[in-house]
Amino acid sequence: MPEPLWTPTHWSAAAIAGIRDQADAALPVIGAADVAPVVPDHDVWDMWPIADADGRTVFVDGRSFWFFLATPRFADPDQRHDAARIRLTSHGADGWRDHGDTFAEGFTPGSREWSGSAVLAADGETLTMYFTASGRRGEPRSFEQRLFESTGRFVAAAAQTEGWSPPVESVATDRVTYAAADQTEAVDDRIKGFRDPGYFRDPADGAEYLLFVGSAGWLDDVHDGVIGAARREGDRWVLTPPLVEAIGTNSELERPHIVVVDGRYYLFWSTQAKRFAPDTAAAGITGLYAMVADRIGGPWRPVNGTGLVAGNPAAEPFQAYCWWVTGELDVISFVDFWGLEGRSPDTPDLRRRHFGGTAAPWFRLAIDGDRVSIA
Repeated sequence: MPEPLWTPTHWSAAAIAGIRDQADAALPVIGAADVAPVVPDHDVWDMWPIADADGRTVFVDGRSFWFFLATPRFADPDQRHDAARIRLTSHGADGWRDHGDTFAEGFTPGSREWSGSAVLAADGETLTMYFTASGRRGEPRSFEQRLFESTGRFVAAAAQTEGWSPPVESVATDRVTYAAADQTEAVDDRIKGFRDPGYFRDPADGAEYLLFVGSAGWLDDVHDGVIGAARREGDRWVLTPPLVEAIGTNSELERPHIVVVDGRYYLFWSTQAKRFAPDTAAAGITGLYAMVADRIGGPWRPVNGTGLVAGNPAAEPFQAYCWWVTGELDVISFVDFWGLEGRSPDTPDLRRRHFGGTAAPWFRLAIDGDRVSIA
């Protein structure tokens, strides 16, 4: 049997214990002036940019292009996860512009489309979308998650995409290293993960990877979150060991992506306070987290000693989620439940009145070795 490529780095309870002492990691409270729609009459949330293979954001005439998950506004915003579609937008000096649904109705194999990443080739036109197909089209709702990809054409002058190839499954779970994500219903408000494919090309050797949120397949633990990976071998993706695991500490390390700065690899992810294990729940908050390494195989070190980069303020712990760090170190997320003033979003009416469903204010990161902070 060949030697494993690397051993996953553990995100430990000892590291997480220091999170509550990071007062400088708290983001400003979101106010009404910050909540302006990206797409009229729609909720939008998880987002990712059109980027080149090196992770740099693509700009056309001063505008960057972003895919959001989007739905019309439901009476209960929690319903959005059962109807999500990928939608193209752009951002520039005049704010956000909407450019419509990315794929035609019925084109993708899931009952809804969940998060991923998008890579523009050197020709400036060929665009590959990596995305999650959740459930199966035409079947009853489930929380099955599969990783797919499709290649199309980015027409910058018209601010649109076209000519998408039939989606193909990138790589499937092995049910050994990575647990199957095929639940019919959530269990205790939790679902197993095999989603959020994030493309990364290693500048050290040009190897291509897909990162994803996964669940450990080698043990039975509620808190089994891992950041998984697959490496391109010829014309296919091959699963590798996870980069990071949070066995016993956290159940969900979402939207993983890597930014390389000064030869160091910064692995970012988001998680929510409710995903921490009981032993770490008192310290864990909803926020943007990261580890740093000198190579993709690690070992990874929690930035700032804890892993926390930026988090929701104590006054509004539900206000934002799903942070994405660009190659330029700009950070975007979406406005989740804002203005609650100490309440919990535990009823449909309260959720509807306080769900932002739009882009949160941008901020930038400052990086100095193993320290990553809000600039």
